[in-house]
Amino acid sequence: MDLSALGPWRDFLKETLEGEAFQALAQRVDGAYDTAEVYPPGERLFTAFSLTPPERVRVVILGQDPYHEPGQAHGLAFSVQPGVKLPPSLVNIYKERESDLGILSSQDGCLTRWAEQGVFLLNTVLTVERGKANSHKDFGWQAFTDAVVASLARLPQPVAFVLWGAQAQKKAPVAADTAYPRLILQGPHPSPLSAYRGFFGSRPFSKINQFLTDHGEAPIDWS
Repeated sequence: MDLSALGPWRDFLKETLEGEAFQALAQRVDGAYDTAEVYPPGERLFTAFSLTPPERVRVVILGQDPYHEPGQAHGLAFSVQPGVKLPPSLVNIYKERESDLGILSSQDGCLTRWAEQGVFLLNTVLTVERGKANSHKDFGWQAFTDAVVASLARLPQPVAFVLWGAQAQKKAPVAADTAYPRLILQGPHPSPLSAYRGFFGSRPFSKINQFLTDHGEAPIDWS
């Protein structure tokens, strides 16, 4: 792992990064990259961190693990590079955005513009083997992302958390453990397997922007 890609997050996560659990995780992840096809590419592993430093975080969207097909994952939860066919989960996210805000669905699945506005696009597990969804769930990533969410909870600015799916929802108590303004939205994962259980119609985008404006922050441009 290239921890320099974490940027300012290295100071926020110093104790975690120096701990034995993270050292074991790093060794296991490096070994996986050496022996199998793992996504996202190693140089993209911490893209979410490099694009959205702590002081700029206003929204956290938390998913499960990266896309596991070639050419999709690039270090931002739910995002794909320009020109890549939209995965079904992102298709559903765009459908809900259109229903909520009237923004027409796009064939561009790159969410970098969201990240640059302060939307921290994080998965609970940051790596996956090709073709094997959730294959790295036992690597120890959850302890690392618990520490990330705990650091987010300590930020003084208003932050909205969107926890999609059972794994993400386990972070709710950590996210809510703060005296600072927080919005915690929990719902089914946008995957076609679960989106009809309450993801559709949940209107997260307008709720987030209402929360931000209520606390004197500019809304996110979700287009």
